Amino acid sequence: MPRSLGLSAYLAFARRLPSAPATPAAPRPTGELLWLHCPDAGTARTVAHLGQRLAAQRPGLSLLLTTPPDTAQPNGLPEAVIWQECPSENPDDVRAFLDHWRPDAGLWLGPYLRPALIHGSARRALPLLFVDTGELLLENRRWRLGPDPIRPTLALFHAILAPNADAMLRLRKLVPDTERLHESGPLLEECPALPCNETDLEDISQALGGRPAWLAARIQPSELSPILAAHRAMLRLSHRLLLIVVPANSADADAFLDACRESGWRVANWDDGDFPDDKTRVILSGDPHELGLWYRVAPVTFLGTSLIPKQGGQNPLEPAALGSAVLYGPSIRSHLDAYSRLAEAGAARIVRDVDSLVSALGQVLAPDVTARMAHAGWEIVSEGAEVSDQIIALLQDTLDMSEATP
Repeated sequence: MPRSLGLSAYLAFARRLPSAPATPAAPRPTGELLWLHCPDAGTARTVAHLGQRLAAQRPGLSLLLTTPPDTAQPNGLPEAVIWQECPSENPDDVRAFLDHWRPDAGLWLGPYLRPALIHGSARRALPLLFVDTGELLLENRRWRLGPDPIRPTLALFHAILAPNADAMLRLRKLVPDTERLHESGPLLEECPALPCNETDLEDISQALGGRPAWLAARIQPSELSPILAAHRAMLRLSHRLLLIVVPANSADADAFLDACRESGWRVANWDDGDFPDDKTRVILSGDPHELGLWYRVAPVTFLGTSLIPKQGGQNPLEPAALGSAVLYGPSIRSHLDAYSRLAEAGAARIVRDVDSLVSALGQVLAPDVTARMAHAGWEIVSEGAEVSDQIIALLQDTLDMSEATP
């Protein structure tokens, strides 16, 4: 494989780096393996969900996700995704990593490059796609002097997707073979619409008969009291209003039920097969797997694990994907980008206490407001789908080509 002076100099530098091998997190799965690499834990869910979409279309495909050395394991990764730190740039560590995993193709999320790892992959004819390039940078900050290895490293990728026109312009100056360049858009977090039992949806819709309802989803025990206080205040404005409560942890369902009944609420326990009647004020559903049903039923969702500090929140794209307007508390650091996108589009509103929750519900439950927020949420959920579809199509073609190569 021909090398430029810049890449050769970098590889000589990498050979002098201290060895820091990445201990394999698991045996290599049988069948095809797609390697996903992202620059930090914050983007891991986005890349993992894209990989899951591809795996659903390609039976037998396994997913390996890597983040840079000394990165903590990302939160919220699907169970089927294998995570581990990627190796150092020392060629021995790169070789051991690739010997163990033997990926069939790879997806590299920018902007940081690891030239020795990318070069080692290219020597094995491992096709790599580079997406969300942004401003191209070397991950190893110790490389200070010598020719720039970025241009020759880019030449090792099978295809490169630029997130915008500015990035495309920069790439055209660096990559002579423009056929490998594709303009797409930024890779955004997606959330597939949660499924539900259609018979249950028909039955509960008939039982409600158009009765107004709101949902408090993925609620922590300490959030139940303010939720019920807000609902009590709302009943003075809308006496038929129904609250649906889903705990964040199904193990808390019995305690939630006891707390509601001790406070005098008329509760229908969905897990016991109860249906609401005219006197029911609260539906309790202990199984988070039922959320696909409740997001469809409730036009407004307060998404919990967000009113108490240091919890990090829950994924707001879940309710938005099913047309439910989103209310949320201030503790949302684990999903800040998704909340910001929804709030900027007018699909979500922040609340901080009982009074602000009551005020927001009074406004958002108006049908015209709910419809506007639901439409804005759907647009946000959908805007990244075209980019993901483009990447998945390229990965399908790449894996098919890899499979056909003897």
